[in-house]
Amino acid sequence: LDEAQNSTPEQMKMFLTRIGHSSQVVVTGDVTQTDLPRHRTSGLQDAVRVLSPIPEIDVIHFKQTDVVRHSIVQKVIDAYQQDEDQRAPTLPLDVES
Repeated sequence: LDEAQNSTPEQMKMFLTRIGHSSQVVVTGDVTQTDLPRHRTSGLQDAVRVLSPIPEIDVIHFKQTDVVRHSIVQKVIDAYQQDEDQRAPTLPLDVES
């Protein structure tokens, strides 16, 4: 299942509960590239949360350095991450006068 970050938790559960005997399943996705509406949880994020404790399920988290594509792709990822970091809300400091 590719682009799993765009699945809903219900869709992910439907997919995973249909795995047959002798099957092997690979689910891939990038939660930083979710196209779901803001109020929807990614099925990939939810599955990692729910299924990580199961010993027969391996969860592998890739880092930015694991991206093996055209060199411009890494620059695009870095630019979006920098923009996201800059837009992150900051908490006001509690300063007494």
